[in-house]
Amino acid sequence: MAPKTKFGLKRKDRDSYLELVLVFPLASIKSDEHLTEAQKAMDRVLAKGELDDGEEMYLNALSDLVATYEDAHHAIEPASDADMLRHLMEAKGVTQAQLGKETGLAKSSISEVLAGKKPFSRRMIRKLADYFKVDVSVLAANV
Repeated sequence: MAPKTKFGLKRKDRDSYLELVLVFPLASIKSDEHLTEAQKAMDRVLAKGELDDGEEMYLNALSDLVATYEDAHHAIEPASDADMLRHLMEAKGVTQAQLGKETGLAKSSISEVLAGKKPFSRRMIRKLADYFKVDVSVLAANV
């Protein structure tokens, strides 16, 4: 059995990690151009298929750096209440009428949310979370 390095990697895994670092060093991403290069580096690693422990460690570190940059510079706004409800209904394959009947929510309230005329109420959030079996935080992003 090959001896392990101080990070718990076998020598061959450590070597694959270091080879990747030499090609694309692990450092804070500072620009969109750097982000593009980081994504290309990730794609090259992923294209290998099965990864050894060193490659996995490198990929995890690089993906953390990418996520940190994207969170700071390309944040994704939460979906609107209408978009979220529409998505959940489509995923479950239910109509407004079915949703109203099965949750006890007024069909008019459901229609107003879907039309973007009103946000979820706290009561709606609780009932919809139970019905769709999602955490209330999924529906309360805009509260």
